[in-house]
Amino acid sequence: MSTPTPRPSVPLPGQHLAGAQGRPETADPGRIRAEIDSLLAELAVRPDALDSAAASADAGVDLTRRARILEQAHEVLVDALATVDKI
Repeated sequence: MSTPTPRPSVPLPGQHLAGAQGRPETADPGRIRAEIDSLLAELAVRPDALDSAAASADAGVDLTRRARILEQAHEVLVDALATVDKI
């Protein structure tokens, strides 16, 4: 009878991301959902943005703010996916 050969070490998804090597925790769906909900709540239209003159003057600033929030939400999801062990 032959002895089984050891399986080669297979890299896990997300190990190439900075800080992933020392991150043993797994993705907590409740925590991730709460972070995403919090970020998306920041995207809600502000009452002061309803004034057409103010809206046109602040449109660039608002777009930049929204882009930053969406980028943060994207990073939360990417980090969560990096911790998922896909076999």
